[in-house]
Amino acid sequence: MEPLLESVACRSVLVIGAARSGKSRYALELAEGTAADRLYLATAEPGDAEMADRIARHRAERGSGWRTCEAPLELAAALAEAARPGRIVLVDCLTLWLSNLMMSDLNIEMQITGFVDVLAELSGPTVIVANEVGAGIVPATPLGRAFRDWQGRLNQAAAAACDAVVVVQAGLPTQLKPAPRPAIQLR
Repeated sequence: MEPLLESVACRSVLVIGAARSGKSRYALELAEGTAADRLYLATAEPGDAEMADRIARHRAERGSGWRTCEAPLELAAALAEAARPGRIVLVDCLTLWLSNLMMSDLNIEMQITGFVDVLAELSGPTVIVANEVGAGIVPATPLGRAFRDWQGRLNQAAAAACDAVVVVQAGLPTQLKPAPRPAIQLR
């Protein structure tokens, strides 16, 4: 998959898409083309055997060119500490981080604000992955609806703070930001 952002200088890139859309693979390839010093900030926690296997597979797919730091809750602090010139940081993913926050009963609005504040002050390049969850059916439970709503707010805040946003669908990336604004012609 060819990175789209070759001609655009970006300090931070948000990569969004549905589950299994290819967004993490795209983000990984984008980051690997950036720097030899690579740090993967993981938000997943191995809560069961299936998730532990998934985490192990992802770690193996990244290979030895990556160092991994786990930040299931304190993502803003971990990112602020990790980002520096000459190092690419890949955050995967905001969706699991949000789930962790909700299950820990933390102040989500405050956590999002802190994360966005860190994004604005990063001292090195960062690629961030998040799921786009709002395009499906309305969740049947209050928790599911709250999660969907918070994920939408988090994605909007991260998109506003990042220099670039790419959506990946069916393995195909489309750059959303920066994007030309259509000129509306008056007759």
